[in-house]
Amino acid sequence: MRQEQFVARYQHEWQALEHWLATRGDNPRSGRGQPAADGLNDEDIPQHYRRLCQQLALARKRGYSPQLVARLQQLMQQGHRLLYRTPPPRWRRALEFLFADFPQLVRSQARSMWVATALFVVPLVGTFALVQWYPQFIHLLMDNAQIAAMERMYDPAAPHLGRDSGTDWMMFGYYIMNNISIGLRTFASGLLAGVGTVLILLFNGLTIGAVAGHLQHVGHGDPFWRFVVGHGAFELTAIVIAGGAGLQLGMKLLAPGRRRRVDALIEGGVIGARLCLGVAAMLLVAAFIEAFWSSIAGIPAWGKFAVAAVLWSAVFAWLWRGGRGSGHAH
Repeated sequence: MRQEQFVARYQHEWQALEHWLATRGDNPRSGRGQPAADGLNDEDIPQHYRRLCQQLALARKRGYSPQLVARLQQLMQQGHRLLYRTPPPRWRRALEFLFADFPQLVRSQARSMWVATALFVVPLVGTFALVQWYPQFIHLLMDNAQIAAMERMYDPAAPHLGRDSGTDWMMFGYYIMNNISIGLRTFASGLLAGVGTVLILLFNGLTIGAVAGHLQHVGHGDPFWRFVVGHGAFELTAIVIAGGAGLQLGMKLLAPGRRRRVDALIEGGVIGARLCLGVAAMLLVAAFIEAFWSSIAGIPAWGKFAVAAVLWSAVFAWLWRGGRGSGHAH
């Protein structure tokens, strides 16, 4: 094969690889998961690199021009440096996932996340308002014993939110197990065509709204809000994200598009599993705040609300801005 024919046949492959290296070589995170304009995906690179090595060997064997051989040699060396570099340490990869990949992934599922938010927030706010006008509504969701226990827990006349350090650690473990199990159930229920996730979000919204509304109505709102307002930033947001993960899983099952249903379900499961990793981290932080900060009774309300404002702002800023400029998670 003449050199002109050789170049004409493989020129588009070299240009695609050159473009990919130019956009991803210096910063491997830039454009992650995004195909280039010519359709070259990250997972295609090893195959293209092997073909380049074969083409370089052919160019040398056939005595093509030194300029062509040098071009292919340089391209091969650039690809080798990128493919065989030392991987970053696990702790760094974990931080990159939490601070960049996870919020990107949440934003990539924006439709499911907004639907989950509505399914949780609308019944919460609506039930809170309803209990102010119709206090008896709480009895539809909780029995008298549960209501009495809740009122004792947040009775402002006998504050007992404070605990000793040993109890804090015990409750920390309890909160981790309880919260993460709720998050996983919310996601996994999406396998029931999304119906399970919808019911869990609605039930949690109704219950939390009714409890908050009842305590506010009977005059126990101050200790309740001081307790929940801090860790709620991570806990409630995590539950909504788990719900969004479950909803997108249910949609993959109901509307797989042109793909086979099993392939769409696998894709939804991979997305959901990665989302659940971030949800678990958020619930771990929420459990820590709940055990070691929320339970401190001696801090005045303004201190609790000031810290809560910082926490809520940090969570929203993280999910809104995290990973921007470094490409989209895939």
